[in-house]
Amino acid sequence: MRSVIVGTAGHIDHGKSALVRALTGTDPDRLPEEKRRGITIDLGFADLQLGDVRFGFVDVPGHERFIKNMLAGAHGIDVVALVVAADEGVMPQTREHFDICRLLGVQRGVVVITKADLVEADMLPLVEDETRELVAGSFLEESPVVTVSSKTGAGLDQLRTVMVDVAQKTPARSSDQVTRLPVDRVFSMKGFGAVVTGTLISGHIAEGDELELLPPGIAVRVRGTQVHGRAVARAEAGQRTAVNISGVDLRQIERGMVLGAPRRLRSTQIIDATVSVLPTAARALKSRTRVRVHIGAAEVLARVRVLEPDGTIGPDDEGLVQLRLESPVVAVHNDRFVIRSYSPQETLAGGVVLHPFATKHRGKDLEQTRQLLEQLSQDDRQLKFAAFVEFAGQNGIRFSDLAATTGWTDEVLVSVAASARANHPLTDASGVFISSRHLQDYGRRVNEELERFHRREPLSRGLLRETLRDKVFAHSVPEIFSSVIATLENEGSLVSEKDTVRLASHTVDLSDKDRNLRERLQRESSSAGVEAPSIDELINRIGVTSSERQHARKILQLLIEAGQIVRIQGDMVMDASVVEDLKRKLMAHGAATEPDRLIDVARFKELAGVSRKYAIPLLEYFDRERVTRRAGDKRVILK
Repeated sequence: MRSVIVGTAGHIDHGKSALVRALTGTDPDRLPEEKRRGITIDLGFADLQLGDVRFGFVDVPGHERFIKNMLAGAHGIDVVALVVAADEGVMPQTREHFDICRLLGVQRGVVVITKADLVEADMLPLVEDETRELVAGSFLEESPVVTVSSKTGAGLDQLRTVMVDVAQKTPARSSDQVTRLPVDRVFSMKGFGAVVTGTLISGHIAEGDELELLPPGIAVRVRGTQVHGRAVARAEAGQRTAVNISGVDLRQIERGMVLGAPRRLRSTQIIDATVSVLPTAARALKSRTRVRVHIGAAEVLARVRVLEPDGTIGPDDEGLVQLRLESPVVAVHNDRFVIRSYSPQETLAGGVVLHPFATKHRGKDLEQTRQLLEQLSQDDRQLKFAAFVEFAGQNGIRFSDLAATTGWTDEVLVSVAASARANHPLTDASGVFISSRHLQDYGRRVNEELERFHRREPLSRGLLRETLRDKVFAHSVPEIFSSVIATLENEGSLVSEKDTVRLASHTVDLSDKDRNLRERLQRESSSAGVEAPSIDELINRIGVTSSERQHARKILQLLIEAGQIVRIQGDMVMDASVVEDLKRKLMAHGAATEPDRLIDVARFKELAGVSRKYAIPLLEYFDRERVTRRAGDKRVILK
């Protein structure tokens, strides 16, 4: 069965609630004050089934003081019923409500002239002409105009027929986005706890689902769902839905929050967007203007930064802006919003979210920023994907960040990512997407850093990986570092060896003097046997001058890197052949003591011919090398 959300719009006391009541049999005015004053103050709801279409009505208040309540309900409607009273015609709130529907991107609707029983028949064509003049050039221009009387029932059958026809032409909700329900009403039911309602604008909600209440980020569980007052196993996108949730106190929930897929959506306070200023706006939109932003069911205060060259967007014009919100909201790419002036409160403009997680833009980068935002305005998901990656710059953007930015499901994201990589210059660095331009720049900087290091340290085999990361990749994620190194290795320009990195062209060329120094160090280390000297002791034994000591350390490091001398612990070093001989003795002892293969410190001292000073560091070295494993005060000799 098709579900369609119909929102009423129109001036106060033009018969919106009476129309809903006449069509559905349900009085949408639920508050005692509404009953007493005879006006709609907050959102009202009702439903109606006609054939295979179920309509959910959102009845909004018409008084200008309650426009923010009207906006809280208007965000999720598929079809607008623009209501004009025959005895008054088009009035100020008729125009403002109509403007709001246009700004929110509503594409379908019907014009309803109410209170036909209060005027002479010859007045009706005049009201219809006035109404058609209002909607000329808009999405309602070709929409049917139906004249009714909620009191006598005249015209209601025709209206029902028209509504079914409009509903059949209304596109179904897209299944490309994850679950999102902006909360427009909160209450408690005895025995059930907290209940939130709203229009489920994407995804689905079923009993037992784990969801998240945002912006506070509270994990909740669905205890039950209702659609139009009836319990259902699962609510679908496009339905007015009530959700009974646990895991949260009623006092923590407010209108404007969003119930969404867990760990998927995020709140934001800086948004890049495109806006259209109404022709009737009393003023231009300028940078630093304080405004009210209505997005979803939320209203937040914000400062505007106009991204146009002259810093202004005049009436009946459009342009790019950044909204810096005073409170966090949940938004994704392509969400629509309305801007109203701070005071007096008047509707000024409406817009579309381009980048929901924007950063403050520098003036010198403004032209590139505008180009990327224009790219995000295009109806091409590959272009959008590439623009989000480019916006991320050298930091790249994770799959999870793209998910929060777009609201797209995993299936959509994977498909778009594959297409974007095939057709645009970007790279997937182990789940972090980065433009090929930035990746190449990292590669250039790595080569330059290694060239400087090799000139400075010609005897070193390479730069420590962590040092290279700190110098070139200090502000990027580990995945980008690994991807750049792997790419340069595959290209053959770089060699990665254990914990060091060097240029493939780099070789250690020793002079005759250096080769002599290396041989003396190796010979002295070999002659020391198992009584391993410290680095300083070894250098002292070969009799170098104080000015040569640092150079001798570099030559010794080459021997260590080549595996000819082994660093046992700290500054204690030992000839590799001596270490290998000790390992063979340990293996032989292990074979002789099967199946336990145990050795203690005393037996190792005897086996190696060393004092405890050397025995303990040697055993700990063999533990690290997985030759032995400590077991209490003994070691197991591993096979």
